[in-house]
Amino acid sequence: MSYDQSAYAPPPRITLVIVDDHPVFRQGLRNIFAVEDDIKLLAEASSGEEALRLCRLLVPDVVVLDINLPGMNGLQVTHQLKAEQVPTAVVLLTAYDDFEQVLHAMRAGAAAFCPKDIEPEALVDVVRQVMRGLYVVNGEVYTLAELKEWLNASVEAATGPYMVDPSEHFVPLSAREMEILEYVTRGKSNKEIAQTLGISHQTVKNHMTSILKKLDVRDRTQAAVYALQRGWVRAQDKKP
Repeated sequence: MSYDQSAYAPPPRITLVIVDDHPVFRQGLRNIFAVEDDIKLLAEASSGEEALRLCRLLVPDVVVLDINLPGMNGLQVTHQLKAEQVPTAVVLLTAYDDFEQVLHAMRAGAAAFCPKDIEPEALVDVVRQVMRGLYVVNGEVYTLAELKEWLNASVEAATGPYMVDPSEHFVPLSAREMEILEYVTRGKSNKEIAQTLGISHQTVKNHMTSILKKLDVRDRTQAAVYALQRGWVRAQDKKP
């Protein structure tokens, strides 16, 4: 009598990449997942650019990704992975936990949004949930249909029921818009940004108009404060 060996094979392990620029916190994440038999850590990174490279190369099931990273931030990485249709589920971690941040993160394509003070057991459970195709927002678990319903209701609640088109608000910033916003936080003028990026002054103005509309702020100063308060850009980071 023969037996189907595959019927007795252990289930595949969840492949994982962790990304945080603080070595101590990254070590903590490594320790959390090291004791889980169903999770295999493939690699770790300390920047958004490295995270993007590793996810393209290794295509892990899940990436646990800090939003506040030097250079390319976690939202930019998430947006780019989704644009390239990399199937990795993104679990975003942040110390800047607020309602608008959640909306931007989930609309950028994140599978989960968690505060950095989340309990280790809860974080492991989040990774398992998103591996099943579910979505987790601050401890609440949603199917895709439920997430869309929650997002629509949340955007309307944040923008008001009388807004002409609430879908125009909380749309993720494009990679170029995020780059321009970073230069704005450095105090660069539209003309200086245009010269640095090699684009026209009018193109920068068009991007700024879009940024202000998406962030629902009045001017570039408010846009800069918005980005800094949410950890999208670091005050100490330098652009050439």
